[in-house]
Amino acid sequence: MCFNAPWTNEETRMPGAATERILIIEDEDLIRLSLRTRLEREGYQVDEAATGGDGLRLVEEEQPDLILLDYRLPDHDGLSILRELHGRHAAIVVILMTAYSTVTSVVEAMKLGAYTYLNKPFEMDELVVHVQKGLETTALRREVDALRRAQAGGDGPTLIAESPAMLEVLDTVKKVNRVGSTTILLRGENGTGKDLLAGVIHATSTRANCTFQNITCTALPDALLESELFGHEKGAFTDAKSRKQGLFELADGGTIFLDEIGDMSLPLQAKLLRFLEERAFRRVGGTEDIQVDVRIVAATNRDLETAVKDGAFRQDLFYRLSVIPIVVPPLQEREEDVHALARLFIARFNAEFKRSVIGIEDGARRCLESHSWPGNVRELRNVIERAMILGSGDLIEVSDLPPEVRGIDVGAVNPGGDAGVTGFRLPEGGLVFEEVEKDLVGQALDRTNNNQTRAARLLGMSRDQIRYRIEKFGLDLRTGEETPS
Repeated sequence: MCFNAPWTNEETRMPGAATERILIIEDEDLIRLSLRTRLEREGYQVDEAATGGDGLRLVEEEQPDLILLDYRLPDHDGLSILRELHGRHAAIVVILMTAYSTVTSVVEAMKLGAYTYLNKPFEMDELVVHVQKGLETTALRREVDALRRAQAGGDGPTLIAESPAMLEVLDTVKKVNRVGSTTILLRGENGTGKDLLAGVIHATSTRANCTFQNITCTALPDALLESELFGHEKGAFTDAKSRKQGLFELADGGTIFLDEIGDMSLPLQAKLLRFLEERAFRRVGGTEDIQVDVRIVAATNRDLETAVKDGAFRQDLFYRLSVIPIVVPPLQEREEDVHALARLFIARFNAEFKRSVIGIEDGARRCLESHSWPGNVRELRNVIERAMILGSGDLIEVSDLPPEVRGIDVGAVNPGGDAGVTGFRLPEGGLVFEEVEKDLVGQALDRTNNNQTRAARLLGMSRDQIRYRIEKFGLDLRTGEETPS
C-alpha cells in the first residue's frame, strides 16, 4: 500500500501564517517604532536592528521572511547589506527604504536583489501592500529552493523559476495541491518544461510518496498504448501470454502524466473519459471493472479548441481535462530564468565534459537575454552544450554562441564596446534624426514583442530612456506604429 503524505519543507512558511517574521534594519528610533507598531497590528512577528551589523546577526539567528532595510546606516549602507545577503539568503525579500534615492543607486540595489524600494516619507498602507506581496514571493522562492534540494543528486531536470511568470505558475500549483488532486491540463509550446512541471505537481502534492508514471501518447501505436495504460488479460491478443497490469494500476495512489494528449486517438479518448468520470477501467480483453485512485496531469502544445471543432478531440474530454488549465510560458517571457538555466546547464556540462567553465561573459549574457528562444529551454540547453564543446576559455563568450543567438549588432549588445552602427553613411541631402530614432525604437519594440527592457538593451538604452522615447514619439505598443493624434 502506498502511504500518502504531503510534500512539505520545514523552511517554507506560507503567506498569512502567524510565524511570518519581519526584520526592520533602521537607525531612527521613531521610524522603527512606527513600523513595528503597524506590522504587529497586521499580525506579523517583528525584530529590530539599529545598525547593519546587528541586522546581519539577526538574519542568521532568526531567518526572517522579509527585511525592511534603510539605505543609510551608521556602520553600513544598504548596498553593502544587500551584497552580504545576496549569496546565502537570496530567497529573503528585501525592501529598501531611502530618502536619498538616485537612478544609479536604485539600479544597483535591484541588481543586488532588492525586491523594491520606498522613498521616505511613505504611506504605511503602501508599505503593507508591498510587504504582503513580498512575503508571497519569499514563500515561492523557498519552495523553489526546496525543490532544487530535493532534486539534487538525481538524474532528472532541476526546476528553475525566478521569473514572475514561472513564480505565478508555481503559485497556481500550490493553490491547486492545497485543496486536492484535481485534474490539470498543462499547455504551452514545445520545450517549455511541461514534463518537469508535471513532476513538480506530483512532488508537491499529497501523492508525493506514491508512483509517478510518465508516458508520451505519440510514442506507441494505439494498441500498445492502450495496453500500457490499462493493461491486458492473458490471450487478449497475439503474444499476450500472461496478464499484465497497466500504468493505471501501477500508479494507484499516485499520478499519471499523459504528454501530447492532443494526439491521442478517439477510441482511447473515450476510455480515458470513462476513467475520469467513474475512476474505473477494464484491461484489454477484460470483463471486470478495476477501481483505482489516480490523478491525471495531461499536457499538449496543440490548439485543442480547434481540434474539438475539427472532430479530432472529444469536447467532453477537453472540458473534463481542463478543470485547471495551466499555461507554461515560453522562455522569451521568462527573461529572469535564462541566466539561471544557463548556469545550471554549465554545471551539468562541466561534469560531463570535464570542463571548468565558471560563467558567461557580459556580452554573451546579453545575447542570451535578447534572443527570442523559439525552441525554449531545449534550445538554450543545446546552445550551452555547443558553447562548451567549441569554446576553450573559462567563460562562455559571444564567439562561442551560434549565429542566430549572437546575430545582434555588437554595439547594441555591448554598449560599452566599440561603435554600435558601422558602415552607415549620412545621405547627401541629410536626414531628420528624430525620424531615424523613432524608426529604430519601433523596430526594437517589434523585434522583442514590445518587451521594453529587451528593446532598450538592443538600443543600448536604459528602460527609462526608451519609455521616454515611446511617449515622445507617441508609439502604440500594440503595433509599434505612431498613435494617431
